[in-house]
Amino acid sequence: MPTAALLIVTTLNLYHNEWRNSGRRAFGGSVDRMIGRVESHLLAEIKKHGAIHLTLIDPERESPRSAAEKASESEKGGTTAIMVGGSTEASPSHVDEIVKAIKKEATIPVVLFPSNVTGISKYADAIWFMSLLNSSNQYFITGAQALGAPLVKKYKIEPISLGYLVVGSGGTVAFIGQANPIPYDHPEIAVIYALAAQYLGMHFVYLEAGSGAKRPVPSEMIQLVRRNIVIPLIVGGGLRSTESVRKAVEAGADAVVTGTVVENASSVETKIRRLVQSVRDISRN
Repeated sequence: MPTAALLIVTTLNLYHNEWRNSGRRAFGGSVDRMIGRVESHLLAEIKKHGAIHLTLIDPERESPRSAAEKASESEKGGTTAIMVGGSTEASPSHVDEIVKAIKKEATIPVVLFPSNVTGISKYADAIWFMSLLNSSNQYFITGAQALGAPLVKKYKIEPISLGYLVVGSGGTVAFIGQANPIPYDHPEIAVIYALAAQYLGMHFVYLEAGSGAKRPVPSEMIQLVRRNIVIPLIVGGGLRSTESVRKAVEAGADAVVTGTVVENASSVETKIRRLVQSVRDISRN
């Protein structure tokens, strides 16, 4: 790590270790903010288990029936919530049908994970109201959010603010979102973006390696970000095995997201149960 970057991170560690030692973790301390029912549920589950698993369903790759079946099996396996979204755009009507079908079969929250305004469905419980902070296009930082905000208000969907960061190659999401992916070997860049998200008032930070990524977010990057922020940290992309999930949680992830493994699993319930168990085993240690 370059000397200047090391100095920045070392200084940040001193300040934030003092803050976190005072017990002001956002999901267990005294940070005062307004949160909704779904966010409260997520935070309560993180506090209870130490970390949680979230299942991602891509509307582009599923029919309403298959999405509902996978959501139901994921719930039986112990996942905390179902995320609906992908890097490319499904039609709004298809997203609606996907969410409605899931809601009929699963009782856990359905949280939208949209790539654009077309990913908003009035049938969802909540939406990751996110900003792709390392995009080179203002549209994905604040433009799409401004266009989507009236719909979120109209449909009374619970917004959960999220700082979204693309890491490594980033895959399709990097291409679509015109991101400048954070290099795997420069975790200090992820730290300063994550801090910016926190100081802008966002409630979560998401480190994304991209759907189907050959390599997940490195443990060193997760550790460094975790040490320097007090809001919950989500990690996704490239998490295909219990071992990769275990490493992410050991490094400091408060939530892990898997999607590709659900698409390819012969038994979704069994696969999710193993992933959830690995999350909770690490969290208890």
